[in-house]
Amino acid sequence: MIINVLGVPIFYGCDREGVNLGPDTLREHGLLDILKENNKIFDLGNIYVPKVSDENKFAEHKNMKYLAAIVETNKNLAHAVYASLASNSFPFVVGGDHSLGLGSLSGAAKYFNDDLGVVWVDAHGDINTHLTTPSGNVHGMPLSAAMGIGHNLLTDLYFSGRKIDPSKVFIVGARDLDKGEMELIRKLKINVWTTNDIKSIGIKAFLEDFRNRIAQLNINNLHLSFDIDSLDSSFVPGTGTPVSKGINMKESKEILSGLFTTNIIRSMDFVEFNPLLDEDHETLRNCKELLAHIAKLIK
Repeated sequence: MIINVLGVPIFYGCDREGVNLGPDTLREHGLLDILKENNKIFDLGNIYVPKVSDENKFAEHKNMKYLAAIVETNKNLAHAVYASLASNSFPFVVGGDHSLGLGSLSGAAKYFNDDLGVVWVDAHGDINTHLTTPSGNVHGMPLSAAMGIGHNLLTDLYFSGRKIDPSKVFIVGARDLDKGEMELIRKLKINVWTTNDIKSIGIKAFLEDFRNRIAQLNINNLHLSFDIDSLDSSFVPGTGTPVSKGINMKESKEILSGLFTTNIIRSMDFVEFNPLLDEDHETLRNCKELLAHIAKLIK
């Protein structure tokens, strides 16, 4: 497979510096060599992220930080992902915070139109809006915006209208959902497997359920958005919003392997690694181990 690596050094979505260093830190520690073991790699560099001072972070909206810069970055990312797919390549987006998920998903949606599902592996739902956000952090809003819910500057990013049908959204590993997110999940009947669900029924049963739902909806293309905070906080101290009682490394690999056995994952995000928070390089080591596993799965 031809993999196009796209770095997105953005921290505006989480409003905590350090995660913007993720793409280049991973490159410096062998990202390209890891990915090229079974694939042909093109490093397309980093998407440009405008500079905005801290005192201006609410300049565009009182409930959303750094809105204009996030929109511009995601718009450029969306086109890069679209162009990558159009060239018959696999866009591998390395963050940066999870606000970038809106851009990568928008690019994939423009290419695949309505025949697209998204697997959002994350401790959080990322389906808040400017009306429900408790923090103003846009990395908690990309998935809702992709479903057409939220502020129009986000919902109409790259092209007007909804990017993904809520019935084709699959949230995996959630265990820290806000009240507004839980209400939206119930209202839209979004497919969600919490960490407790997965541990209760087992990974094999979860994957069988997931594949059955994919088949019922006749989905032929998936975008996989992987947030490292889906793992238990003990494995990823170097992330901005760690959550305990998550999956371990073995479980994470089993889930990734199972998702890729669908043979319809066409693009992927790998986000929320913050080197400045990483204790004894524990997160870096685990990220490299996961990336090596993913490299074997991309085909």
